[in-house]
Amino acid sequence: MLVRGWRRNWQQRSKLERIDLYSRLTLSVMPWLFTLSWQLAPFKSDIRHAPLPIALGLALLLVSLAQCLLSNRNIQLSFAHYLGTAVFPRRRQLPPLVLLLVNLGLLATMAGVDGIADSGLLIMTMNAPVAHAITQVLVTPVRTFLVQSLALAALCVGVLAAVGVRGAALAGVVPTMLFGCVLTLIAVRPSAWSLSVMWQAEEARDLQARLAVAEERLRFGRDLHDVLGRNLAVIALKSELAVELAQRGRPEAVDQMVEVQRIARTSQQEVRDVVRGYREADLSTELAGARGVLSAAGIECEVTGDAGGELPAPIRSALGWVVREAATNVLRHGDPRRCTIRLSSLPDSVVLRVENDGAAPAPGPDGGSGVGDGSGSGGSGLAGLRERLRVLDGSLAAGPAGNGLFRLTATIPLGPTVPPARLDRPPAAREAPVLQEERR
Repeated sequence: MLVRGWRRNWQQRSKLERIDLYSRLTLSVMPWLFTLSWQLAPFKSDIRHAPLPIALGLALLLVSLAQCLLSNRNIQLSFAHYLGTAVFPRRRQLPPLVLLLVNLGLLATMAGVDGIADSGLLIMTMNAPVAHAITQVLVTPVRTFLVQSLALAALCVGVLAAVGVRGAALAGVVPTMLFGCVLTLIAVRPSAWSLSVMWQAEEARDLQARLAVAEERLRFGRDLHDVLGRNLAVIALKSELAVELAQRGRPEAVDQMVEVQRIARTSQQEVRDVVRGYREADLSTELAGARGVLSAAGIECEVTGDAGGELPAPIRSALGWVVREAATNVLRHGDPRRCTIRLSSLPDSVVLRVENDGAAPAPGPDGGSGVGDGSGSGGSGLAGLRERLRVLDGSLAAGPAGNGLFRLTATIPLGPTVPPARLDRPPAAREAPVLQEERR
């Protein structure tokens, strides 16, 4: 059950979150990998098999493991510091630095008692700064890190020279220690930089989407203001005039109220037109938009068939909503690599089929694994699409198609269609003109 739950949660993560998690796990595992390989290898032949050298080697191994634990503990906060979302406290830099100095002290003691060969000494010297450098390279500038690495190498040379290390072993300390520092630099810094760029791009996309929504709201508010502003002002003036004429007993008051009624009906129809234009979706526009959005997300999208230019406007609008919802859910669910949108016109019906791979294995609440109940304008997921298609006597089928494929099929008969004016009005609104005519 735990494995299934972990797998389900993993499939629901976005690609960017997976990359983020992979990068952090890699940096967490790296010091352990180097420590267990570079610190254990000298025990076989390089460390002299005597009680004191073995004890010093084991102590050095324990200190290195403690460095790995501190590195894992600080990796999240150092990443956040690099991304600019938090500040790495200076007090947390002190314990890793103390352990690094203890590591160098034990290494110098082992060399001083002639307990390790030159090759083992260089391997352990190369591993000494790695765990500390993984977090340090994220919280300091590159130039400062390189200066610190040179200073650490100079300190190590001085300590080893003080205990009697000479010749090739002492000369190799600087390049081996700098190799460990530079290896950490080129492994950690580019990964963190790439991750920060991807998060910034994701934030930019979110901001762009919010700006687009805000712009659309402004447009809709502007259209409503343009439609209603003048008419409401005229209605107010004519109502005041009718009141004055009625108070004077003038028959022209009736004409003014009739004019007010006419303007009110005109305004109502204009508002319907604005709302209908706001809610309708164009099939050709949605097909082009789906191809662009999916391609931008790294999903190969193929659109076959015509754009439905010869279809009635209500059918084009309904199929446009199907394309929009299907493209949205392809992005949200599973891990697709390819999506095919096929529009076929038969003698008595039109069929729109959207098929994508990488569908999640668990069936969704609407009967398929690739499409959920994502909300959208004018409807929620498949339920909203079925309501739109039901007005046109159409049908919607969605579900797994085998081999990791998910298929959504919308079918609309090419018979007499409901006029566009009826598609976006509730039943009560459709009956209102009839009742008004009866009252008149």
